[in-house]
Amino acid sequence: MPDLPQHRPVLAGARYSGMTGSGILLEALPEGHLLHVLGAIEPTALAAELAKVGLASSTIRKVGFRQWFVAGDEPLALTGLDALAAALAGKAFVTDQSHGRVRIGISGRSSRVLLSKGTAVDLDPAVFAEGSSAMTMVGHISVQIARTGDDSFELTVLRSFAESLWDELSHMAASAERG
Repeated sequence: MPDLPQHRPVLAGARYSGMTGSGILLEALPEGHLLHVLGAIEPTALAAELAKVGLASSTIRKVGFRQWFVAGDEPLALTGLDALAAALAGKAFVTDQSHGRVRIGISGRSSRVLLSKGTAVDLDPAVFAEGSSAMTMVGHISVQIARTGDDSFELTVLRSFAESLWDELSHMAASAERG
């Protein structure tokens, strides 16, 4: 009997740390959980429901009209997903996207310069504040950009495009270092 496929993180701990002074750090984030929530529920009410099922440390990111991603570093057991689905019954639907999407962290004082090479989103903190998110393109790849701090961002990408996005970001980072 053939072995069942084993889960292998796409970027398997990939890390890019720019040259001293460049201020750019790219890192593959843990493949914890990523849930897609659709429905007429406000983020504050969603956060309350997440807390009730033990997901208070997860972040909520707007994806579109009445749609959010709920992201976290820890894998989610099926019982946790079932508990959240039951808590959201009648208000929203939830689907597990953990297997199909990957998160990449970008941080450092040159992180906005790097991202501006690949996207048209205005990343100025006055326009795109911490906690903001946007669906956009980085080069030819569809991603969600979320601002997680003053000089830090998280990109969520379809799993099959993660390595291509990583290569593109690495090239952009190297060119940002050269000036």
